[in-house]
Amino acid sequence: MIFFELFYTFFLIGLFTFGGGYAMIPMISEQVVSKGWMDLETLTNYIAISEGTPGPFAINIATAIGNTVAGPFGAICSTIGVVLPSFIIILLVAWVFSKILKNRFVKGALNGVQPIVIALILSTAITFLIKAILFSGNAITTNYNDIMFDKTSFAILLILFGFSFIYKKIKKKNLSALIILLLAACLGMLVF
Repeated sequence: MIFFELFYTFFLIGLFTFGGGYAMIPMISEQVVSKGWMDLETLTNYIAISEGTPGPFAINIATAIGNTVAGPFGAICSTIGVVLPSFIIILLVAWVFSKILKNRFVKGALNGVQPIVIALILSTAITFLIKAILFSGNAITTNYNDIMFDKTSFAILLILFGFSFIYKKIKKKNLSALIILLLAACLGMLVF
């Protein structure tokens, strides 16, 4: 019975808490203390430990409380309980989204927005590039910091662009963004 109660309690916490793990703290405190699973001081220590432990806070705290209340199987039940609502919601959203994408009006709208997004990104990049080249001293003064035009970085950009272009012409497909990032990192370490 305690296993189901742990699962059900953390399922409700996961279902009705929005805003991440920290938003769960008041609901967890109310449920855990009112059920007599632990006192507020112990729960406060568990919250501190869960914040300092790698991984999502909600999973850490659910696992720690479940383990304290009912051992390893309790930890499993509470962890599954806190994760399951998000999992179900994401599955439903993905299903609905896949159905919506098949609609011809939605397809048309997304196809219409695509060139605008590309134009906005290119416009920003070109504006910064022009300002970086034309400003004396090769620096643009902004409110936050100075943006420097670095000829070496620009050369790496041109090399990667050329490599991607040649790859696409030879293989008839785009080069993976991950490979481009790795090549950029390797060239950066080599040059700098």
